[in-house]
Amino acid sequence: MKLHELSPAPGSNRDVKRIGRGHGSGNGKTAGKGHKGQNARSGGGVRPGFEGGQMPMTRRIPKRGFNNIFAEKPETVNVSALEIFNDGTTVDIDLLRASGLIKKTANGVKILGDGELSKNLTVKADAFSASAKEKIEKAGGKAEVM
Repeated sequence: MKLHELSPAPGSNRDVKRIGRGHGSGNGKTAGKGHKGQNARSGGGVRPGFEGGQMPMTRRIPKRGFNNIFAEKPETVNVSALEIFNDGTTVDIDLLRASGLIKKTANGVKILGDGELSKNLTVKADAFSASAKEKIEKAGGKAEVM
């Protein structure tokens, strides 16, 4: 495939809606904005979440607790997802990324215990839940913290 052979997927590109180009276009005169009012003006309209002066939904709903926006959450993989590997494989972060089970590893990888594991694997990750470690060792494998 060459650059000049590339083309967008069929139906993904649409013609631009040409407004304000005469009555015959079907979008002349008020250019699809109706008659007067805030939304018809240049730069008009209201900000997202504005409800005309009524107390906005984001302020009406009660808030509870604290959510740390700087928290670094690790990528998670369930033990059931490790069934795709062959017996005796050493599963590390590079292998997980290559197999498509994880995308980013900036904040580490944690193995969780959802599902069952029947393969004998050596799993190397940044963290393990207690149930995941138990299931890996029960299947005859090893859970190694990196």
